[in-house]
Amino acid sequence: MDKIVFHNTVPKIFSNERDLQSDVWLQDFSFEKGQYYLVEANSGTGKSSLCSYIYGYRDDYSGKILFDDTDIRKLKTKQWDNIRCTNISLLFQELCLFPELTALENVQLKNNLTHYKENNQIDEMFHMLGISNKKHSLVGKMSWGQQQRVALIRCLCQPFDFLILDEPISHLDDENASIAAVLLQREAWQQGAAIIATSIGKNLPLEYIKTFAL
Repeated sequence: MDKIVFHNTVPKIFSNERDLQSDVWLQDFSFEKGQYYLVEANSGTGKSSLCSYIYGYRDDYSGKILFDDTDIRKLKTKQWDNIRCTNISLLFQELCLFPELTALENVQLKNNLTHYKENNQIDEMFHMLGISNKKHSLVGKMSWGQQQRVALIRCLCQPFDFLILDEPISHLDDENASIAAVLLQREAWQQGAAIIATSIGKNLPLEYIKTFAL
């Protein structure tokens, strides 16, 4: 997949707003593979909705979203399954980890499906993000910042053309945010992939080709 294209797209909840000011909603634009994008937003302007639409688990919008030349509304369930395994990886704002499992078990749940990372590569990411000593700790007993790093590792355990990160460093200090940015950029560069990061104030420190405001 090379492009994600938006044509006059807007969440249905905003469809009757006459003074909507946005670089995204009701505009024509595209995200292109290999580039880094920042979507800045105030709370309630549709940031997580944007991520949900791209990932295909919500469709309460008008207008069109295309993957290359394909309208995503026409995709079948098996096509979505393949896209989520090989083309798009998403870091959920709410993380969606299993609190009753350890950090490593949460990561392995995905990697056992994709077989994308070797065990030593997963260990290296835990070490790089400073949570090696938490691999066998229950996620439910970890801080939110530690959980956020576990979720980052999990979203890298698959191939992707587009890495969607919904507020990826909201609970990280500046030092850990910089380390996370290095890891994410390295993984995206290795695949020639795009990064689309959202923020309501704390930005992932990358060199962005373009910044959008919702």
